[in-house]
Amino acid sequence: MSNPRMQKHSFKSVTRRAVLGFGAAALGLGLMGAPAKAEMLEVEKEELKFGFIKLTDMAPLAIAYERGYFEDEGLYVTLEPQANWKVLLDRVISGELDGAHMLAGQPLGATIGFGTQAHIITAFSMDLNGNGITVSNDVWKEMKKHVPMGADGKPQHPIKADALKPVVEKYRSEGKPFNMGMVFPVSTHNYELRYWLAAGGIHPGYYSKTDITGQIGADAFLSVTPPPQMPATLEAGTIYGYCVGEPWNQQAVFKGIGVPVVTDYEIWKNNPEKVFGVSNAWAEKNPKTHLAVVKALIRAAQWLDENDNANRPEAVEILARSEYVGADAEVIANSMTGTFEYEKGDKRPVPDFNVFYRYFATYPYYSDAIWYLTQMRRWGQIPEHKSDEWYYDVAKKVYRPDIYLEAAKMLVDEGHVKKEDFPWDTDGFRGPQEHFIDNIVFDGAKPNAYLAKFSIGLKATEVVEGNEVVAAK
Repeated sequence: MSNPRMQKHSFKSVTRRAVLGFGAAALGLGLMGAPAKAEMLEVEKEELKFGFIKLTDMAPLAIAYERGYFEDEGLYVTLEPQANWKVLLDRVISGELDGAHMLAGQPLGATIGFGTQAHIITAFSMDLNGNGITVSNDVWKEMKKHVPMGADGKPQHPIKADALKPVVEKYRSEGKPFNMGMVFPVSTHNYELRYWLAAGGIHPGYYSKTDITGQIGADAFLSVTPPPQMPATLEAGTIYGYCVGEPWNQQAVFKGIGVPVVTDYEIWKNNPEKVFGVSNAWAEKNPKTHLAVVKALIRAAQWLDENDNANRPEAVEILARSEYVGADAEVIANSMTGTFEYEKGDKRPVPDFNVFYRYFATYPYYSDAIWYLTQMRRWGQIPEHKSDEWYYDVAKKVYRPDIYLEAAKMLVDEGHVKKEDFPWDTDGFRGPQEHFIDNIVFDGAKPNAYLAKFSIGLKATEVVEGNEVVAAK
């Protein structure tokens, strides 16, 4: 049977989906009930292939496909899961993929030449929040001794890494490295895990020009593990904890092998997570196609959040399919529908664990890019001091709110979205943000002043040489 994603004509593709049992809902607003006639762009490229990793925050891509939003724009899209983040990025750079669900740090890291060198841009932020930090049952048993309990006898949240510090020190005294997993060197997960550890006095280690392990001077040793492999790697005892997106924290709860101790919402409230990335060369060659893609993704994000997440159960059923996330719907629903389970049976309301549209979630803020760059500098991925202007210039080179707002204006004119859903007058900065687990305020306009506030991390005049932090020459 031919793949419906590759059907040449919109009507045939939608009809084939219905025949395959995706249901009437899959017809969506694409063929009936649209508020207004869509402004069909004369796209340069109709058939597209997008990559993703099997995580729930790839949802805007799945929904844009299943609801027919790509087809409304004259696009015939194939969605293809990738083995890991490196393969995904390499295939976007080579042109094998037209674009992809990316870690927010990937376009930035590639553009500044960390790991690989390629100008990647993003005009669409895919979501806020969505990650968690999980530890093994044995580690949690020891941590729990240091966690304050509430009147209900349950642990008080947020749980800080202060409770993990005695456990790490015990391992060190026994000569055992305390190993933890994250998904990629420039991933949100790497920076969130490092942020949480450092806020609790646990050094996560530095990178240098000659040592890209990120383990120089570390108390806890972080290494890369692909997201779907996190639970099995924890169960095997190779790592004692990890930071990953859903559903792989809730999977540990369901399997009874670990306990999620903190979400990224608790580390940094409403933090930016994934982006949709394309090569700058592709964007310049296909500007109308790029606009059309962003339009479809904005509509998908709106659908995911509208009516107080009323569509999330349907989204869960879609994401549970093997061609998308391929995890049990019950596991995905545990976080996707506004709750999060920590210890088995300790399920708490977290309505903003996954945010796709509200709070201007899809807008690519320069300040979001700058936060990632500050963390790259803090841990030595950017080995030398940079001026505040440098951070701003890189952010503008990679993040493209101009493209985003052009797509949003078209959707407003078509009646698909409301004008008030978008920050038309912003300068690209969210303003000072206070909701971090260590109470340190982030102001994207002052990156070096922000870096100076941390007790653990490189300062302006410092570089890593060998295994030492020294003053820059």
